[in-house]
Amino acid sequence: MNLAQQEAVNYLHGPCLVLAGAGSGKTRVITHKIARLIQSGMEARRIAAITFTNKAAAEMRERAKGLIGKAAKDVVICTFHALGVRMLRQDGAALGLKPAFSILDADDVTSILKDAGGTVDAATARQWQWTISAWKSAGHNAAQALAAAEGENERVAAMVMARYEDRLTAYQSVDFDDLISLPLKLLQNHEHVRHKWQALMGHILVDEYQDTNATQYEMLKLLAGGHAPASARFTAVGDDDQSIYGWRGATLDNLKKLPVDFPSLKVITLEQNYRSTSAILRAANNVIGPNPKLYPKNLWSDLGEGEPVRVVDADTEEHEAERAVARIQSLRAEGTLAQAGQQYKEFRDFALLYRANHQSKPFEKALRKANIPYKVSGGQSFFDRAEIRDLCAWFRLWANNDDDPAFLRAVTTPKRGIGHQTLGTLGQYASRYKLSLFEALFSPSLGAALSNKSLGSLHEFGRYVNDLEFRARHTQGAELASTFLSEWLKEIGYEKHLLDSEESDKIAAAKWSNVLEFCDWIAQRCGGQTSGVDGISEQEVKSLLEVSQTIALLSTIQEREADQNVVTLSTLHAAKGLEWPHVLLVGVTEGMLPFKMDDDTSASAQSERLQEERRLMYVGITRAQRSLAVSWTRRRKKGREMVAALPSRFIAEMALDQNTVKEDPRAKLKALRAEFAQRAKESELLAAQRR
Repeated sequence: MNLAQQEAVNYLHGPCLVLAGAGSGKTRVITHKIARLIQSGMEARRIAAITFTNKAAAEMRERAKGLIGKAAKDVVICTFHALGVRMLRQDGAALGLKPAFSILDADDVTSILKDAGGTVDAATARQWQWTISAWKSAGHNAAQALAAAEGENERVAAMVMARYEDRLTAYQSVDFDDLISLPLKLLQNHEHVRHKWQALMGHILVDEYQDTNATQYEMLKLLAGGHAPASARFTAVGDDDQSIYGWRGATLDNLKKLPVDFPSLKVITLEQNYRSTSAILRAANNVIGPNPKLYPKNLWSDLGEGEPVRVVDADTEEHEAERAVARIQSLRAEGTLAQAGQQYKEFRDFALLYRANHQSKPFEKALRKANIPYKVSGGQSFFDRAEIRDLCAWFRLWANNDDDPAFLRAVTTPKRGIGHQTLGTLGQYASRYKLSLFEALFSPSLGAALSNKSLGSLHEFGRYVNDLEFRARHTQGAELASTFLSEWLKEIGYEKHLLDSEESDKIAAAKWSNVLEFCDWIAQRCGGQTSGVDGISEQEVKSLLEVSQTIALLSTIQEREADQNVVTLSTLHAAKGLEWPHVLLVGVTEGMLPFKMDDDTSASAQSERLQEERRLMYVGITRAQRSLAVSWTRRRKKGREMVAALPSRFIAEMALDQNTVKEDPRAKLKALRAEFAQRAKESELLAAQRR
């Protein structure tokens, strides 16, 4: 480790902020600090390392295990949301939550908001969803939101929020924002809970600190001992230049507050970059330069000057895509000529990064045409597939009978002779007596509202769910879980349901394959063969019911993410935290990056947005290790029209040497092919002479 990294690792006695520039080894600092804390005498179970994604948590857990061995299994390494789940499962009763509460996904939330707001328009419900999420991230409840509402739209959203919160309480369910806001309420309003968790947390390390929102900051303050700022036990690791999630509540105010709330805060800056060449870092430093600095820093590298950063101009997006493909081909061919072997020449070594998802289409077409394999990062999550959501609804229902959205999906998928009229009557009855649908199903007086046949079908379904819950509670380990899930799928006839509902047998077979893969993955979790999202020991065997309760917290199946040898296409937001030897930043035009802002936006808001867009460009540049090309088009599609475009102001801000940056990859590729042909010709002549 370098001196700055060593200082960060060895500082154990108070609050610490590590400003880790891109590629400066922040994960190394966090894992080594965990080892140092254990070495100093702190119990591993009293150390918590908190990050923002399951993938980052898994990587950190692996690196910690490699460094400190068995002790790593006791360290709590998880996301903020997973920590929130753990706190609510243990102490949520103080807020009226039972331990088996459900975690709703975005589609469930939209559905409930439609009902709460009396609309069938999904776009309106999603707008309420974003507004309510922003209020929750800022720490507001429905009453506070109504008091602060500006204009009629916000007043309506605040009233919908009140009805939405009532429904969540009735369903014994929480949304993702609640996984932070409710634990914060526990810490603020229940002293015994606060003391318990403060005692459990000997030292907290927060990764990607610049991405925290207001409620996460308050939660951290209370957990780390905010009552005694001088001895607060935390290490925040982040980079103000990489704060790109303002649109989802992340705020740089949290960096500004730290030295105010913790006057003894130790600030350590990591400026040595281990990822990129000097040419790439110079462009990055130049781009971020105009932004105001909370803590000044200047990235540097000892990896040498490297290839100059290239700017590629094109006529249209299709032309830009052709040039991108030509660049990939020429770099791969060039490496062979230079006798550099295959290092950094595999398809996996290349990434095309853009501002918005819709920009990928011309690049996908061009890559397919050139027979270059690729993947679109940030595409549909495995858990977003209809067949997986069907099974998750069943899991959620047997884990929490009060989960009405899960009830409605499970009772109708596959169909079991319970129609919409029966469910409508059940819903009215449940609403009248303030019961969940599952509770209402067994009510003695429900028979007065339904026919014997309908009542019998509902009772049969209810008994079956109770039976599944009992069996899932007593099914432990991978083998038993696999057998259970296989029998259950036969019992509900799910494969037949897929064959009946899909137009083609091929699609049904693909979905069935996903179902089997998902069930196999669930069984492995029961056997303790995969790391838990809540930081619990990997070796711990769990019941199927326990695993069911964590399903909604997982955004991806990490075990599926094999290292494929393909080119990556990704948005800049999704690329954060990743790196590739060769990066092509594409579509870098004014109006796209920086993104065009509304004319009625205030000057201060426009200034803040521009600063965040500049940070997004900085993040894109610093993903590159060995080579970087930035491309723009003179014309781009806007709807069905072609409009004139200009290069982004950020290209000029990179302050590149104009003599070396212009590049036509097609000309380069043509020259390489000519060179190959010439060498082949010379070889043939030489062979002929020998004969």
